Amino acid sequence: MASEVKAAMASDVTGVLARFAATLEYDKIPRRVREYCKDLLLDTLACALAGHQGEETHQVAALASGLAQSKESSIIGGDCLSLAGATLLNAYLITAVTMCDVHRPTLTHITPEVVPPALAIAERDSLSGRDLLVALAAGFETTTRVGLGLDYPAFRERGFHGPGVIGPFGAAAAVGRLLGFDSETMAVAFGLAGSQAGGTYAAWRTPTVKFHQCRGALSGLMAALLAQQQFVATRQFLTFPDGGLYNSYSNGGKPEAVTEGLGDRWELEQIALRLWPSASTIQGLITVMFELVEKHGASPDQTRNVRISLGKTAFDMHSGFANYKGKFQALLSSHYAAAVILHDRELSLAQFEPARYNDPKLARFALERVEVKFDPAIVGTQALVEIERMDGSNITVRCEHSKGSPENPLSRAQIEAKFRTYAKTRLSEARVEELLGFVSRLEELPSARRLMNVLKSSSV
Repeated sequence: MASEVKAAMASDVTGVLARFAATLEYDKIPRRVREYCKDLLLDTLACALAGHQGEETHQVAALASGLAQSKESSIIGGDCLSLAGATLLNAYLITAVTMCDVHRPTLTHITPEVVPPALAIAERDSLSGRDLLVALAAGFETTTRVGLGLDYPAFRERGFHGPGVIGPFGAAAAVGRLLGFDSETMAVAFGLAGSQAGGTYAAWRTPTVKFHQCRGALSGLMAALLAQQQFVATRQFLTFPDGGLYNSYSNGGKPEAVTEGLGDRWELEQIALRLWPSASTIQGLITVMFELVEKHGASPDQTRNVRISLGKTAFDMHSGFANYKGKFQALLSSHYAAAVILHDRELSLAQFEPARYNDPKLARFALERVEVKFDPAIVGTQALVEIERMDGSNITVRCEHSKGSPENPLSRAQIEAKFRTYAKTRLSEARVEELLGFVSRLEELPSARRLMNVLKSSSV
């Protein structure tokens, strides 16, 4: 009997996941999961405030302002735009400077797609902080669960990029939960979200990979708003034989992984955060470099060579930027990350300003004295770094779990420090402290409008 139930769930994973998202209640979410959702929200807001320093932010802002001329929704660290425009721009802000979250099993950023539409609807309808918290949990868990069912290696082999493909489902789940969808309407929203799923690694090495995130957020918002109008769509999108997500974007996927332990084991806890700007896959390398400079006293004048060993994914994606050009490539470059940490003993957005990454001495060090190689014994974000000193001695350090990973998590204090660092460029000190209080006690907040009003730029 148990096997029959399991088989039935696997054949209707869209419906099971929709029922979970539609019926999730605050008391069903364990306290540790609620607190982690707050961590994710606070980190997301920090990234969005930092995103105003992104190179392409003004271009996406122009697009967002052109979508509609109304101004009912707040921009994080900005003014107001339309519902669609704010969703699009806030999502881009979160990912603009390459330091938002990532769900490592699917190499997918989650918060840029889920948080902006949830904030926009919660603000529009003056919903409570508790409502917002539940919606975020539903959206985060839905996105990661849909991703688990893809069989990521098969999905990646076809060239697909996760945020634009699975992100719309999480966005639709969060919005649908805020709008009070029943299970049937939520399943329709998933069908409409899947009908907009797209984005491939042909965009790699360009800022378009970040556009996938904000387009995923907007797609999920549109899916939920259209489902609210009782629009007709398939309610079995994930496993539909002809064109369903798992059959078209993968090899049939692993649909049983979507529902396994659903509501008991929270996949959203596998979402990793980043303490530093730079690509998510080289956070292990960055963790190692800080250990080398802080615990072993490594410095550029005492260093002859830096030899970095990475796993296949990190090597393939980040070893080709020894001669990086511009901020975007510097953020992706393992050569630059190692060189600038060794020189500056820090890594914030200050290290990604033109005056720093274009420094001839630093660029020459990254190109000539940093070597990056592939090591088949290294996986994921693991990294091994060997520094050869001028006196002929060597220092070798290995990172098993990068800072911010589930195995080596950031503390709330570290996330708050990150928030303060980037919030002070857009908000007054009083607003910064008020926001920290709002997020830490989110379930007590009577209206999300208070949160969004304080998040708007102090200069507005």
